[in-house]
Amino acid sequence: MAGEAAESQTVLVVGGGIAGITAAVEVIETGYDVVLVEKSPTLGGRVAQLNRYFPKLCHPTCGLEINYQRLRSNPRIRVLTMATVAAVSGSRGRFGVTIETRPRHVNANCTACGDCAKAATTRVPNAYNYGLDTVPAAHLPHAMAYPMRYVLAPEVIGTPEADAIRAACKYGAIDLEEKPRRFDLAVGAIVWAAGWKPYDAAKLQSYGHGRVPNVINNVEMERLAAFTGPTGGKILRPSDGKPAKRVALIQCAGSRDHNHLPYCSRICCLGSLKHAAYVREQYADGQVDIYYIDIRAHDKLEAFYRRVAADPQVRFVKSKPASITADDAGNPVLHGEDTVSREIYDRPYDLVVLATGMEPSLAGALPAKLAVDDYGFLVPELDPGSGMFAAGVAQGPLDVSMSVQSATAAALKAIQAIRGAGGHAAAGRA
Repeated sequence: MAGEAAESQTVLVVGGGIAGITAAVEVIETGYDVVLVEKSPTLGGRVAQLNRYFPKLCHPTCGLEINYQRLRSNPRIRVLTMATVAAVSGSRGRFGVTIETRPRHVNANCTACGDCAKAATTRVPNAYNYGLDTVPAAHLPHAMAYPMRYVLAPEVIGTPEADAIRAACKYGAIDLEEKPRRFDLAVGAIVWAAGWKPYDAAKLQSYGHGRVPNVINNVEMERLAAFTGPTGGKILRPSDGKPAKRVALIQCAGSRDHNHLPYCSRICCLGSLKHAAYVREQYADGQVDIYYIDIRAHDKLEAFYRRVAADPQVRFVKSKPASITADDAGNPVLHGEDTVSREIYDRPYDLVVLATGMEPSLAGALPAKLAVDDYGFLVPELDPGSGMFAAGVAQGPLDVSMSVQSATAAALKAIQAIRGAGGHAAAGRA
């Protein structure tokens, strides 16, 4: 672990999703330095994997690209991808942080020309599409990747294929000898914006995710609907590629359940309303059934709910389905009881989408002595003088706009903390 560091005016931002990017941009444009650490090969987080935002259903690429331009044009930012925080010591103004990086095997000479991908013969699961398709072992993580640099899958390192990939690169960008690194940084404040991960739908055994054909989760639905997704934006059944016109959306799949996630993740109902809109946009004869406990559309998003609910081909069924099985045609069949009509139903669909909730990415893997709540989310600021702050979904379930607001607040607190540590007024106690 890194020891007590010298006094620093640099802010470390952990996590390169929308909250981490926002916090980093806010700090550097105020005149302070930032080191932004992201565990994946590219920035953007879950937002980069969305098809559209609610309620306007616009694409996230615009907002991300604006922020990427702000990062590119500012020399105060240092971006470390494929990197994690291994340890933290010290206190406000004098944190010592140990960073660990994984090899990308592609250096900064990369021009994203794609010759390496043409030389690759092995295909690996596509993380960007949640494994719904595959990509070459040498690949660009996605079309809007930042940094715009290819990555080489570790599966081919040490093979003749890796040598062929290196030979195909005209710019000397393939580094097959790159090793994991470990080094120390001195920073004055830390913003934890490590984001979230989807609850593992396989734990919901009665719903058959991964076992019953054509049962997917909500983040996979986002990729099916996206033009950069595995089907070019067509909502098709994974099992046979047929159009998914009759779709069931199951709310609170594992959420508000003491056996799984005991809390509401805030975005799931609205996400499913968005998915209903996706289906209806593509299929004039589409039918969407939303199975719910209650619909939670907070604040001004009530209007979005009303707009979707006005569609006569979107039906709301007040029910928590008991189980999902498959019929002989490979259709997922929902079994349960309508709690309003008391009807016992057995209904086949083309596709079932489980609205699974949000888990904190740092749950059970904290690299520092951070305060967490009963659900594993970080307490935003337990001690105002600590110099460590939580932003975005790291502190609890939030939508994109709320994550941005949270990150702006965390950036301000981090600036106040390092100014206070540097001998200015202790504004970090605000």
